[in-house]
Amino acid sequence: MPIATELTRLLGIKYPIVQGGMQWVGTPPLAAAVAGVNITLLPSINPPDYAGYARAALEEGVDIFETAGNNPKPLIEFIKSYRPPGSDSEAIPKRFIIHKCVTVKHALSGQKMGVDVLSIDGFECAGHPGEDDIGGLVLLARAANELSIPYIASGGFANGRGLASALALGAAGVNMGTRFMCTVESPIHQKIKEKIVESTEKDTIHIFRTLRNTARVYRNAVSTEVVRLERRPGGAKFEDLRELVAGARGKKVYETGDYDAGIWSAGIAVGLINDIPTCHDLVRTIDKDASATIRKMNSMIVNDEQEETVRAKL
Repeated sequence: MPIATELTRLLGIKYPIVQGGMQWVGTPPLAAAVAGVNITLLPSINPPDYAGYARAALEEGVDIFETAGNNPKPLIEFIKSYRPPGSDSEAIPKRFIIHKCVTVKHALSGQKMGVDVLSIDGFECAGHPGEDDIGGLVLLARAANELSIPYIASGGFANGRGLASALALGAAGVNMGTRFMCTVESPIHQKIKEKIVESTEKDTIHIFRTLRNTARVYRNAVSTEVVRLERRPGGAKFEDLRELVAGARGKKVYETGDYDAGIWSAGIAVGLINDIPTCHDLVRTIDKDASATIRKMNSMIVNDEQEETVRAKL
């Protein structure tokens, strides 16, 4: 039987596993294989039509959204209150917002804004882990003490043991990005998937640390050069790095299979990935292995009589 948590009961989903939003990766084939829409709010000279994205998703019947980045309050209010044209019912369907953050402080702010679930990113995650360098072990346990709504764990999760550990720390599920990159439905080049399988937890690196905009990416020729420039006397401004980190170059990685073509995100979970399954098989395997881990842990609990017997044998 699948593991049931606050997350599965609230959202009406079968498994306590969420696919994280990923630039160039979370395209329709992969999102459809899992379910859900991510809208990441980023600083921009010409901001995208975020409400338009949400409207299109809502009109297609999507009712679970993940938000990340800047203040999501206006978007949350739009999603919660939007009624599709021609709707016969006066009642607005229930919608759910999962908001991703990297500190308990920001999680508490999201909770006040009315999000339904929080996604807590530890230092192990791909992309932007924030600047506090707090690993998931402490961050998730802190969240359990501070939050009053369900939260899921993100950063370093790729298997059943990870899911079981997240639940033990108080989370209601896990959010995985890097692990979903390495699936049959993932739209990236097969050579990149194979590169992930070959990699260890040492094959990622942080860039933009000196710019206070830290990002964990795959360790390759380009990211290594970015770090070298940042560490030179006098450091580096973003303008010095712009060409190296251009999104178009990163996109070529996934299109051509050349892992040195540009910057691409990867979490230390690469060290736990050793196959390329379908999303269906991946999720079922993680759930099954997590259940086995939890049962094994339950077997460690003994009553007083059993404990006395063990002591007598010693």
